Amino acid sequence: MLLLIQMVLLLVVYEVHSMKCTGNISPQIPQQWYQPGEILIGGIVSHIACTSQELLFEWHPSQDDTCFPVLITKFYQHILTLVFAIHEINKNPNILPNVTLGFHIHDSYIYLKWTYRTTLDLLFTSQELVPNYKCGTQKKMIGVIGGYSSETSTDMATLLSRYKIPQFSFGSFESAVDNPTSLPPFYRTASQEALQYEGIVQLFLHFGWKWVGLFTMDNEVGDRFLQAFALMLSRKGICVAFIEKAIIQRIAFNNSAGDEVTFNEHGELKGGFDITNMVTFPNESYVRVKIGRLDPQVPLSKRVTIDEDRIQWNRHLTQLPPLSVCNENCKPGFSKKKKEGEPFCCYDCDPCPEGKISDEEDTDSCMTCSDGHYPNLGQVQCIPKIPNFLSFAEPLSIILTFLALSFSLITALVLAIFVKYKDTPIVKANNRSLTYCLLISLLLCFLCSLLFLGRPNEVTCLLRQTTFGIIFSVAVSTVLAKTVTVVVAFMASKPGNVFRKWVGKQLAWSIVIFCFFVQVGICAVWLGSSAPFPEVDMHSLHREIIVQCNEGSATMFYCVLGYMGFLATVCFIVAFLARKLPDSFNEAKFITFSMLVFCSVWLSFLPTYLSTQGRDTVAVEIFSILASSAGLLGCIFFPKCYVILLRPELNKREQLIRKNH
Repeated sequence: MLLLIQMVLLLVVYEVHSMKCTGNISPQIPQQWYQPGEILIGGIVSHIACTSQELLFEWHPSQDDTCFPVLITKFYQHILTLVFAIHEINKNPNILPNVTLGFHIHDSYIYLKWTYRTTLDLLFTSQELVPNYKCGTQKKMIGVIGGYSSETSTDMATLLSRYKIPQFSFGSFESAVDNPTSLPPFYRTASQEALQYEGIVQLFLHFGWKWVGLFTMDNEVGDRFLQAFALMLSRKGICVAFIEKAIIQRIAFNNSAGDEVTFNEHGELKGGFDITNMVTFPNESYVRVKIGRLDPQVPLSKRVTIDEDRIQWNRHLTQLPPLSVCNENCKPGFSKKKKEGEPFCCYDCDPCPEGKISDEEDTDSCMTCSDGHYPNLGQVQCIPKIPNFLSFAEPLSIILTFLALSFSLITALVLAIFVKYKDTPIVKANNRSLTYCLLISLLLCFLCSLLFLGRPNEVTCLLRQTTFGIIFSVAVSTVLAKTVTVVVAFMASKPGNVFRKWVGKQLAWSIVIFCFFVQVGICAVWLGSSAPFPEVDMHSLHREIIVQCNEGSATMFYCVLGYMGFLATVCFIVAFLARKLPDSFNEAKFITFSMLVFCSVWLSFLPTYLSTQGRDTVAVEIFSILASSAGLLGCIFFPKCYVILLRPELNKREQLIRKNH
């Protein structure tokens, strides 16, 4: 069949009757197909490839017409398509009424010399080459179709553009032809190559193929393809596994009947491409099945459409669709790590660092969660952090609240006992009014610990430390006043001692009031200069947001604590020195022990307070308040309550007054 087609093509040569003109001797065109008409369409096809011997300068160029033809049977469809289209046009009276359309088809022979020769023959005489002179039959050539390759099209355009003859090419083109200003009558009936590249890349991405091989022609066209396409692949994260040079013919697709054919401002056909699936059969035949479409007229995200249900994969494939990657994708929770000396598509997978996540496959790097979120266990998503504060509903808060209220109730009961037995010697022995003041301040100390519970706000942040500092200063200064009263009373018991004038309530209350106003002044400066305020700390804890009170000025906070520590130290020293006084004044021993407990609690508080965060810090301070207050209450008042309630026989004046032996 191939031999028959070749013989038919070689024999189908129509003579062109013309008058005899003298001119230059030129190579005779061996094959052409001519059908006369009132107007003509020219055609330059690439059905035959002509190879000739090396040109020597020993004879006239016109004698170098040796051609060794190689028939490319696939491209015979181009000739048949052109002839069929012209016949259809002539049969339809609505297209060119009363006008017969003819054609004149030449072969370029894929050879520069013959491309120029056949193009000139379309424009001028058909017997002898006389450029710019029409001798014999006049040809009304309205346009030329061709060529198939970019080289042939460029060579034709060099001549046709000078004579303003429109040229319609259906091949691919190099960048030099992309300039529409240099070739104004040049049009393309095949979409631009860049669109084909884009479609192929989108097809790779659709199936997740990132490790591909390229086959291309071993010429400038192939090099141009590799330069443009390989860069496009790299930008989309696709690696080229290998490159092979081969003579590969392109597959051309004809537009379906009824499609609108338009050209853009560059003379390019405004159309897309069909995506076809080549289905092969055991007898080595095949059929193309349309499975998708590349449409440049729609948004980029919708340009490529694929109907996977129509795809028929090779039956020998073990996985559908087949994989084409250098290595397995990195799972969420991992990021890619480049392998040295390997293409960027080949990589290792490293777990995300602590505090970061990756929620997609094959991420280049892990990302940090936004403020207020933290990675889950698998580091694949960010989870909102929960607020961290000592709420009333927590078990620890319930326990601390129970303790605070219990100690408050106990303090109130002790106060009631001392009020009831106010006229007994043990109550009157050491300044009854100071005893009441100390019990009331201890009651308020227990209750002020409740200010530290719950979500911090502006009011509680202002009151927490200042209220605690002032009340505790009153309590400690009252204990100090009681201790000083014991010492002064003992000193004044000696005849002629100068301390006699200091004995009484005036000295004790002066100490309490002075110490109280010093602490009030410190707190006033604190609130006036840098008051505490509520804040959130999103970074200190991994999974929680600390809702806390910022103390405003750490210096002032430690000044408040330091002042209380100073009062407690002075009280401890005075009580310790007075511990060996006669039994009549033995309250100094209980004060010494209570101050020892008080100082021990707050000395252990500081390192613990500084080493904890969030609700734990608050819990430590509440515990210190309760423990130190309970120490004062127990050490000073429980022995007296024991005597009042259980040993009333000891609560007599003669039991308290003992002579000094």
